[in-house]
Order: sequence, then C-alpha cells, then structure tokens
Amino acid sequence: MAVFNKAKFRFYEELNDFLPPDKKKFFFVYNFECNPSIKDVIEAMGVPHTEVDLILVNGDSVTFSYQLKDNDVVSVYPVFESLDISNVTHLREKPLREPKFVLDVHLGKLSKYLRMLGFDTQYQNSYEDSEIIKISLEHKRTILTRDVALLKYSEVTHGYWIRSQDPIEQLKEVIKRSDLSKSIRPFYRCSDCNGIIKEVSKESIMDKLQTGTKKYFNEFFQCNSCGKVYWKGSHFKKMERFIENLKVSI
Repeated sequence: MAVFNKAKFRFYEELNDFLPPDKKKFFFVYNFECNPSIKDVIEAMGVPHTEVDLILVNGDSVTFSYQLKDNDVVSVYPVFESLDISNVTHLREKPLREPKFVLDVHLGKLSKYLRMLGFDTQYQNSYEDSEIIKISLEHKRTILTRDVALLKYSEVTHGYWIRSQDPIEQLKEVIKRSDLSKSIRPFYRCSDCNGIIKEVSKESIMDKLQTGTKKYFNEFFQCNSCGKVYWKGSHFKKMERFIENLKVSI
C-alpha cells in the first residue's frame, strides 16, 4: 500500500483563477508520493509556472527545483510586476520592464488595441505554439494567451493567461497586470502591422489620398513599415475618446 506524504498549499490573488472552488483562497492539503519538484506539483494543480514569481516553503523562498517534503507549508504568489520584492528569490531573472508582447491566434482585437496605445505587439493569426514560444524567447516578449496549456511549456519564461473574453476588458487586464498606465503612447504604432507611425508631408502621400481627404486635411502620418496613412479625421476623435475613457477606468 502506497504511503502518502502531505503538504499544505495556499495560492494568492489571481493564481486562484486556475483552481477549483474548494481550493481557492485558503490552505488545503495536498497528498503526494516521493519528493516531486514544486514546479511539477504547482502545474499539476493547473497553475502555469509563468504566473508564479514567489514560492515560500515554511516561510523561506525557494526555486522551482525545490523538492516537496512531508509536512511542508507552501504559499504561492503571482508575478509582481509593479512591486519591489528584490530581497526574496524570484523565479525568473526579472520582469520585462520594456513591455513587448506576442499574442496567440485568439487575441487579434487585443493586438490592435495594444498597438493603438503604443505597445510593441507581435501577432499573426497563423502562429503555432512553437512559433510563439520561439518569438518570446528570441525577442524577450511576454506571451499573452487564452490557452493555459501554452504557458505550461517548460521553455516559456514570461507569459500571462488572459482571463476575459472581451477585448476591451482584456486590454485593461494587461495594463493593470504589467503596470503600463504610465507607458501609454497613443498612435505611436500602426494598428495593422506594429510599425512606427511618423508625420509626413501631404505632398509625399498625395497619390494615396481620396479627394475629400486631400481637400479637408493637411496633417498626415504614415507607418514606416506597411505605408498605411493616418490623419485626424472623425475616427481619430473616436479613438481619442476611447483612450481617455480607458485611462479613467483603470
């Protein structure tokens, strides 16, 4: 007959999103055999390692390689993007302070919103999981995804599971999660391709303008990557109001 060891676990704040109701927001007993790594145990409970930044075992901070022992008391905390907890053991080198993202295929609308606010956002609706992970590692981009399984790959170092299904609420999640409210730069990036938008002379893009636009507007901007032309028409005013309302709500 197998003899089980026991440990007590508690998960804090948004890590509870991954747990069943009977394990949310209080200590519960976990039975186990041998001495598994604490990373394997946490992920077996459904919590991706990318969501975790601090683990305390019996009051001491440990790394993911710590092997769970009988009677351990474990507290698991989420990524602290906006707090200084440098005196404890972080489970990754450091948070990504320059916000750069790569999004999975389910987050096309979110990608446009993030770009509109000036955040470097890589997205294609054809990306496979392996491509997303490669882009994240090579270009130091945080993975944003609706697929929890993607964040459980061992290679993944920075990622966040988007809770909401509504694109605007998703945008608020990312801004709050990564403490980005002071980093917003509206209309700095192209919403279509992520290129940089710069002011250009009217004469240089005359062949791209319709008659009415030529007549009523004189200030123009153009993406340095795809060549899309922007001007401050009625759509621009709507986007300005959207951004102002967003800032108030976060």
